[in-house]
Amino acid sequence: MDIKQQQQQLSLAKSSRQRCNEWIFRDVPSDITIDVSGGTFALHKFPLVSRSGRIRKLIAEHRDSDISRVELLNLPGGAESFELAAKFCYGINFEITSANVAQLCCASDYLEMTGEFSKDNLGSRAEEYIDSIVCKNLEVCVEVLQQCENLLPLADELKIVSRCIDAIASKACAEQIASSFSRLEYSSSGRLHMNRQAKCEGDWWIEDLSVLRIDLYQRVMMAMKCRGVRPESIGASLINYAQKELTKTKVDLVAAGSNGHERHVVETIVSLLPVEKLAVPINFLFGLLRSAVMLDCSVGSRLDLERRIGSQLDIAALDDLLIPSFRHAGDTLFDVDTVHRILVNFSQQDDSEDDMDDASVFESDSPHSPSQTALYKVAKLVDNYLAEIAPDANLKLSKFMVIAETLPAHARTVHDGLYRAIDIYLKAHQNLSDSDKKKLSKLIDFQKLSQEAGAHAAQNERLPLQSIVQVLYFEQLRLRNNLSCSYADEEQKPVHHSWRISSGALSAAMSPRDNYASLRRENRELKLELARLRMRLNDLEKEHVCMKRDMEKSHSRKFMTSFSRKIGKLSFFGHTSSRGSSSPSKHSYRTDSKVIERTCASTD
Repeated sequence: MDIKQQQQQLSLAKSSRQRCNEWIFRDVPSDITIDVSGGTFALHKFPLVSRSGRIRKLIAEHRDSDISRVELLNLPGGAESFELAAKFCYGINFEITSANVAQLCCASDYLEMTGEFSKDNLGSRAEEYIDSIVCKNLEVCVEVLQQCENLLPLADELKIVSRCIDAIASKACAEQIASSFSRLEYSSSGRLHMNRQAKCEGDWWIEDLSVLRIDLYQRVMMAMKCRGVRPESIGASLINYAQKELTKTKVDLVAAGSNGHERHVVETIVSLLPVEKLAVPINFLFGLLRSAVMLDCSVGSRLDLERRIGSQLDIAALDDLLIPSFRHAGDTLFDVDTVHRILVNFSQQDDSEDDMDDASVFESDSPHSPSQTALYKVAKLVDNYLAEIAPDANLKLSKFMVIAETLPAHARTVHDGLYRAIDIYLKAHQNLSDSDKKKLSKLIDFQKLSQEAGAHAAQNERLPLQSIVQVLYFEQLRLRNNLSCSYADEEQKPVHHSWRISSGALSAAMSPRDNYASLRRENRELKLELARLRMRLNDLEKEHVCMKRDMEKSHSRKFMTSFSRKIGKLSFFGHTSSRGSSSPSKHSYRTDSKVIERTCASTD
């Protein structure tokens, strides 16, 4: 790279000498030679000292030795800038443009070509061009900023950069305000409102800013935020800039983690993200997070992205959560730890929103409230994510369970998705111990399984025996309730209606206050019923222990007969006077005996 720059400087110096011979005085021999970045200029002292204070001081310091050669080190813009400054000293006209005005300002400051040494000098001419031409046009400001990239920090000290940035921010804000006024219209009722469906024409500058270097782009965005540019426009500009800069990255360089420029771009864009929700699409946030993981960006940037994603996780898709794991070759296929932190952010946000009094909690937990709706969506998303990562052979049980347990219990009204994910995990990890299988099964509320999922679970040999018995119990309980409701008379219909309310569907005929009181009463009743069910389940577990003890003593068919009798003695449902209740109960006991007989035979 250095060799190419040297070759470019040599060719530039050669062309400068050739151009110099065209405009220099040919009838007067030169008395001083100026060396600038490899370029050599044979000039005359008088025109230079009349405009440049720096050259005047250098010649004055060597008056006794009659200096004939001067070297100007680190002149901004190199030989090209000095050639323009020398032409100005000789009174030769040239055009100041957006491509050279920044160089002229810096060169005139270096050469001290100010009004102190000559009236209307090069410095004042360049400053006048910036004020009257550059700062009046946004596109020209961007071009000048591009030229300043190679002139820092002097261009910053001369306030060229700050003036251009302020001008860009002011122009963008003014054009956005004008565009907003153009979208104002009157509604049918005569009220003035803004048509949000109309295309915003004030954001054409987004494409122009994408050519800036990241440090200057960052300063422009910060100035726009201070000026009040819309967050949606800031977000659109960030997306456009990221797409241009990050798509240049090669896969091999990213995998090796050796691309510092892209890492700096990602961290800068994350710091510039608007605080408002939905200012940028969530898939863009996930894309930044993937890039941050790949490029090993700072922990603060990744945590900020995870927090932003967690605040709007309910609008995410499954493909967004599938973040590849780039750290260890033998680790999981997907980055489960990052997804877990995102879920924690979402859950903590939900808890903070629900930390209110009883009345507000009732309103926020209603099926129509945004927080509860978001919980339902995220729960479904998590179940699909668990089913997607379950076949991974390297996925540890602890990581699988921590994802499933992150959301609160009331987030899932139906456990079909969770049961499907656990079944896939059991199928892919057949070497799990019985205790691990029981841990997984405890995540499922078998009472919340649909009829199809319950039927599948009752015949699923991968589940522990205790879980199968629970499934059969709840299936029999559901069958009994359905039969009771079908044979109930008119007086029993309000009870059925009350059960529907407690299951989550609010009654439109009742006021919110009455609904809330009814839900509290039914909640107490359900707790009592749950306590009874737990007691009965404990009895069933005791019988199960006795059954295993008897199996070890005897393997005869008489044992199955005695086990069926013991199951028949257990009072699952209590006594009822409803018509037809005895027949279903007998049928349920027979079914229970057959299933347990099958499971016992399989264990033998």
